[in-house]
Amino acid sequence: MCIEPTTALLIASAASSAMNFQQQKQQAKYRYAAQVRQNTLARENAIQRAAAETLKIRQITKQKQEKGYFAALKAKRARATYISEAGAAGLALSGSTNALLANFYRQEGNYKASLQRNMNVNISQYRRNLEAIQFGQKAQSTYTQQPNAPLLFASNALNVANTYYGMEYQKELMGMKSQRQKTLESNEFKQKYFNSEYI
Repeated sequence: MCIEPTTALLIASAASSAMNFQQQKQQAKYRYAAQVRQNTLARENAIQRAAAETLKIRQITKQKQEKGYFAALKAKRARATYISEAGAAGLALSGSTNALLANFYRQEGNYKASLQRNMNVNISQYRRNLEAIQFGQKAQSTYTQQPNAPLLFASNALNVANTYYGMEYQKELMGMKSQRQKTLESNEFKQKYFNSEYI
């Protein structure tokens, strides 16, 4: 049995499109898996960085609290020493001696206020770092697109149809009869020469 060259070409085109469909489908699956993996890595990286920033701010907070606690102890000792020495020297806590005592409170208050300002700066920086981490995760993440097998199949089917109709058009341009023309002539012949009862 002999196959027409155009039929053979159409079969080859269909087989090629089928293989192309399978390959594109597999590539789409791999691409989707890579996108999901990229997003997972970006999320894990953001979680790690946020945990590190949180640990850092906790350590700084604890350090500032300890500094404030030890500064308060030091100030209490200094005031107690001053009061006991002033009392031992027979000085009453009034006037200039009271002003010196107030100076201890002022220094302690200034130190604690300085610690609080520094802590506020650190907290503000922590918040900016968390925002940067979230932005970094968004920047590292990709849009995911699941494989669309029906669309790939339709595209490859249209390629086969395009090949077929392209060959038919080439036949018409070269003066050869296309499959459509052959079918029309065959139907006309059957209607003209054969009884419609037997068809």
